[in-house]
Amino acid sequence: MLSITEIQKPVLKEMESFEQKFKDSMKSTVPLLDKITGYIVKRKGKQLRPMFVFLSANVCGSVTESTYRAASLIELLHTATLVHDDVVDDSNIRRGFFSVNALWKNKIAVLIGDYLLSRGLLLAVKYEEFELLKIVSNAVREMSEGELLQIEKARRLDISEAIYFDIIRQKTASLIASCCACGASSVKASSDIVNLMHKFGELTGVAFQLKDDLFDYGNEEVGKPTGNDIKEKKMTLPLIYALNNAPYLTKRHIINIVKNNNNKPEKVAEVIDFVIKSGGIQYATKKMIDYKNEALEILNYFPESPSKKSLSELVIYTTERKK
Repeated sequence: MLSITEIQKPVLKEMESFEQKFKDSMKSTVPLLDKITGYIVKRKGKQLRPMFVFLSANVCGSVTESTYRAASLIELLHTATLVHDDVVDDSNIRRGFFSVNALWKNKIAVLIGDYLLSRGLLLAVKYEEFELLKIVSNAVREMSEGELLQIEKARRLDISEAIYFDIIRQKTASLIASCCACGASSVKASSDIVNLMHKFGELTGVAFQLKDDLFDYGNEEVGKPTGNDIKEKKMTLPLIYALNNAPYLTKRHIINIVKNNNNKPEKVAEVIDFVIKSGGIQYATKKMIDYKNEALEILNYFPESPSKKSLSELVIYTTERKK
């Protein structure tokens, strides 16, 4: 598996140019806003989403100014949703640093999220990027619906495998799908190709989320299982599979732990042990590999190029990463 630095080589120049364009797209005349957006920019993650945009654009054509706007639009709207998520989840840490709400309180964090959303919308309107705006707005709608569906189901813990895949397709996969679709659309690819790239991103996004869910049960790098999803009453595929294949009384017992004893370490450990012994990890791993392979299959439609190779490696990275 290649590192992120190696994967982004075909679009390194574009990623570097994008950084400055993204900073410019956040600028404001209000000093407090500039201070907070500067803090956000300095603590950016691996920037997988812009990478998906640029690589997808190169696979379908050549990067244009429209591609830079697509990457900025997605990063602005994505960052806005992260800031709002931290408020909703009452989370004080984001990527190992204090979240915006931890440093500037909820009211300012909500307003910052709103500001970033408006900057994204204005960027699209200014350059009449209505197709990009449509793709990304659909993703934001789906992300909200997926989050609400998960909250609703967490209350009753009655989630089926089909509902679980609906939730992660909306919550996680829709944004990666929009990155790939926007990359294709920004180079004036046909609607068929844009839809194909959207499907590619969706499959990759589902595989990405399945990998995240598996981290909760530990691996060589993470070490001990975290059990965070169980503590938060999140029903993920390993647990859903294990419950679906458990005798009635065992199922009732495990659901009772998740519902009422999810803050007791020994009880969380019991659930993790149950999932591992029931084959939930193997089942979720197989599903993840199936989604990864289906995504890679779509790339066979496109001619060989350094960007296509990197896009393949990015799919592999999402399923083999260590954290």
